[in-house]
Amino acid sequence: MLKNTYYSLRTNRIQRVNMINFVATLNALMETSNQTLATVEQAVELGLLPEEFDLIKEILGRTPNFTEVSIYSVMWSEHCSYKNSIKWLKTLPKEGPHMLVEAGEENAGLVDLGDGLACAFKIESHNHPSAIEPYQGAATGVGGINRDIFTMGARPIAQLNSLRFGDIARDKTKWLVEGVVKGIGDYGNSFGVPIVGGEVFFDESYNQNPLVNAFSAGILEGDMISATATGPGNPVYIVGSATGKDGIAGAAFASKDITEDSADDLPSVQVGDPFQEKLLLEATLELAKTDAVVGMQDMGAAGITCSTCEMSAAGEVGMEIDLSKVPTRQENMKDWEILLSESQERMLVVVEKGKESIVESIFEKWDLHAEEIGVVTDTGWINYHMNGEKVASVPAESLVLGGGAPVYDREYKEPAYYEEYKKFKIDDVAEPRDLVDVAVSLIKNPNIASKRWVYEQYDSMVGTKTMTTNRPSDAGIVNIKGTNKAIAMTVDCNSRYVHADPQLGAQIAVSEAARNIVCSGGIPSAVTNCLNFGNPYNPESYWQFVGAVTGMGEACRKFNTPVTGGNVSFYNQSVIDGKEEPVFPTPTIGMIGVVPDKSKIMTLDFKSKGDLIFIVGESKDDISSSEYLVSYHGVKKSPAPSFDLEKEFELQETIKGLIADRHINAAHDCADGGLFITLLEMAMANDLGFDIVTDAEIREDAFLFGEAQSRVVVAVNEDQEDEFLEFMMRQKVPYTLLGHVTKGKVVVDDLHYGFVNELKDIYDNALAKALA
Repeated sequence: MLKNTYYSLRTNRIQRVNMINFVATLNALMETSNQTLATVEQAVELGLLPEEFDLIKEILGRTPNFTEVSIYSVMWSEHCSYKNSIKWLKTLPKEGPHMLVEAGEENAGLVDLGDGLACAFKIESHNHPSAIEPYQGAATGVGGINRDIFTMGARPIAQLNSLRFGDIARDKTKWLVEGVVKGIGDYGNSFGVPIVGGEVFFDESYNQNPLVNAFSAGILEGDMISATATGPGNPVYIVGSATGKDGIAGAAFASKDITEDSADDLPSVQVGDPFQEKLLLEATLELAKTDAVVGMQDMGAAGITCSTCEMSAAGEVGMEIDLSKVPTRQENMKDWEILLSESQERMLVVVEKGKESIVESIFEKWDLHAEEIGVVTDTGWINYHMNGEKVASVPAESLVLGGGAPVYDREYKEPAYYEEYKKFKIDDVAEPRDLVDVAVSLIKNPNIASKRWVYEQYDSMVGTKTMTTNRPSDAGIVNIKGTNKAIAMTVDCNSRYVHADPQLGAQIAVSEAARNIVCSGGIPSAVTNCLNFGNPYNPESYWQFVGAVTGMGEACRKFNTPVTGGNVSFYNQSVIDGKEEPVFPTPTIGMIGVVPDKSKIMTLDFKSKGDLIFIVGESKDDISSSEYLVSYHGVKKSPAPSFDLEKEFELQETIKGLIADRHINAAHDCADGGLFITLLEMAMANDLGFDIVTDAEIREDAFLFGEAQSRVVVAVNEDQEDEFLEFMMRQKVPYTLLGHVTKGKVVVDDLHYGFVNELKDIYDNALAKALA
């Protein structure tokens, strides 16, 4: 267990380290000799613990040189080793009826779609780079997640993203939003894969540390390419772009705090080239059709170091690597620069001996580097050479997750605020007299308003597979050509709920993702996650992590959606004037589902005047953690909203039946902003309105703007009404007739809230005005 005194020292040490010092230290020492023996002080400066330095000496049977310590520092960073999180990640469900590979086995999760097809998908963070260089940080996050997909031999077909920023009134927030969105748009649009959905959230907890989580999914036809090296004597190739000095030790950078000095860490930010990535995609997929590939892995975090170590460990082999053969952008790059560079658009490929010409000809055709830099051995050790001199020798197994990388059981304790949040009572909040004013304030709220300013910078139609650009649905829908199926995908997390109650909030995040899939006509299949938290050495931050993973596991088991993998991102916090301020705990859920019948895709838009509007699920006197409570009343301390996992499951099964039997013509879940915002979003798509009545037994503000979970609004036309009512009478889930669709007028309890075109104008333009 970690002692509080050590936590304090560790936090201060992390604050002192920045990548300029890291590079300067390396330069100074490597000028002396490649064989300079490292000291414990140098190991600590590179982010290792003193006891970890002792462990390295024990593994090697000697004192390591500085290059070897540098290798361990990146491979044993949280970003690569998950040393502070793997104990709890192992509790998540990993098995399911459609799973083809288990979590962590390959570059991404893989789910069977039937008909000889599979879906590879994954979500990852690029938070720290985006905090200091938002354009390149976000762009390279998009590039990296897509490489994880096509490295397996799958063609990316769709992307999503989950973005979190600070107070939108701050100039820095506006700069970050503009840079991140442009970076995602420029890279994704040029690469040629549509962005079909996502989420954007603003809160002051993200003022200095934004979150940029990128999701990609691809279709695999045929055999998967494994990230495993086998066959002693097989040549090892580096393919794609040349290696430069950008992104050096980015994995270590991603495993420390963001401070006022982090802008000095620009060497740790990678630079991407989407056009080069497009060439690499096509070359890789062409190579996948041959029998020349033994294994392949993207060079992401820790670059050549990580790919050589992980592929060797996976195949229980070793490698001899000649770093002087690696194509470089700058002359006279040092061995440690080549090893630790995270230059983008690169892969490591193990080729079947005798088939080198196949690989070389394909990459020559696409005008990309394909250089033989080494060979697979049977030793289990990786020996790195530079200009004829051995500069490092390390056992591969000792460096990787699941092998010799350390695993820690960190201390955690419940924060003081948790009990304080539970003291909230709705009766302490006066109900506003003017609910029209409340509605308009929420429509203007950046967390509620249209994200059109964002998504108009993205290409959602490239590739011709997107099915929801002009047919809005709760999830993004992508066509699987040649079949009657489609893939539904979504990213979800209300981090305010998770902050209020990590376990319940994570259950809600998984449930909302599943609900979005179901409301779109899909069946939830599997999950990938991006776990964004504060410092794991802080017991209160770690308590949030443990609670969220626990809740996530409970919900995933309930919906039979195993976790295929993902990413843990710790150290998401600001350190200002010596005080640590973590972001809201944000376990982003990426979920895919299969739409078994494309003719039954369900959209959220009202179709015709006169259609009946029902709410399925139970409304409650609950405004806890709602956007209404926080933004209108300024009350930030309250518990998570009312939620019951069993009732949520029953609701989703009911909605599945309604869609399968064609008893409804629209469905939209109640989420941020509550029922009123749900109805307005359904109305605005076709410039229609609604006329409803509230429940006299529930406070009107709670009924309209509360965010009690497990509720879905559905629309029913007159031809469906009798069958709908008969179906619902057989269900356990409560339902209520709210009213009907109008031609454009918005009415609640006979009170006119305005015309839909007026409200839509506010909704569509609020974010752009806030960013102006």
